[in-house]
Amino acid sequence: MSARILYGKEFAATIKESARLEVEKLKATFGVTPGLSVIIVGENPASKVYVRNKHKTCEELGIVSEVVALPEDASKETLLAKIDELNANPNVHGILVQLPLPAAIKAHSDEILNRIDPRKDVDGFHPVNVGKLVLGTPALVPCTPAGCIELLDLAGIEIDGKRAVIIGRSNIVGKPLFHLLLARHATVTVCHTHTKNLADVAREADILVAASGKAGLVTADMIKPGATVLDVGINRVAPKKLVGDVDFDAAVDVAGAITPVPGGIGLLTVAMLMKNVVKAARLQLEA
Repeated sequence: MSARILYGKEFAATIKESARLEVEKLKATFGVTPGLSVIIVGENPASKVYVRNKHKTCEELGIVSEVVALPEDASKETLLAKIDELNANPNVHGILVQLPLPAAIKAHSDEILNRIDPRKDVDGFHPVNVGKLVLGTPALVPCTPAGCIELLDLAGIEIDGKRAVIIGRSNIVGKPLFHLLLARHATVTVCHTHTKNLADVAREADILVAASGKAGLVTADMIKPGATVLDVGINRVAPKKLVGDVDFDAAVDVAGAITPVPGGIGLLTVAMLMKNVVKAARLQLEA
């Protein structure tokens, strides 16, 4: 039996429409249009594509979008000063620093990200927002793990009481998703490079999330028949070929539902960013 394919496009469209309607409500209620400022340093081609996609999506949803482009040799002090300026601007409700940063300032990434006002931290990376997530307090949450939860909800896949296994413990996906699933009453296990008998642990999952960044790590024999498989990995195995962390062609005959790569979770990340911008604007306006 072939699995249900959870294509990201349809779910992303639903999320973006919800954000667009919320933008209209904020305009009507407060006379304010949510605004996002994205800072990009240097000429990284992939980063420029990502920023362009974010800017385009903002325009589609009626969000004011500003791209702040700094030169490759911009100093840490210049970048911090720009963040301070945006923090103080009441028309900017969300601030995002596009990663990776150039080599000269990359070592200061944490200091730079932590300079963003937590109320405007639409990536959800600031320690204040991370702490709120851990405590179960409403906060801005990292977009990719939030997108995983949104997809499960929109697809009608039950979380409460289910056994969830996450392969990968990054600060961007694995750890935040652990707390989001736990808050929804799943029993959650996080696996990593030191996990013994990984296949045995993975086979216990009703919801299996692959977020290790290793192509083909999850094979069909690691999947419980009928389980939901969310493949967060994006791995370039050829100049024009992307694959996930899951052996999709084999897994599709075992899983009950599965996300493809490309065309799966990745499409929800930008949609959830838009949702975070709108959420940040509302929190600031209602403060």
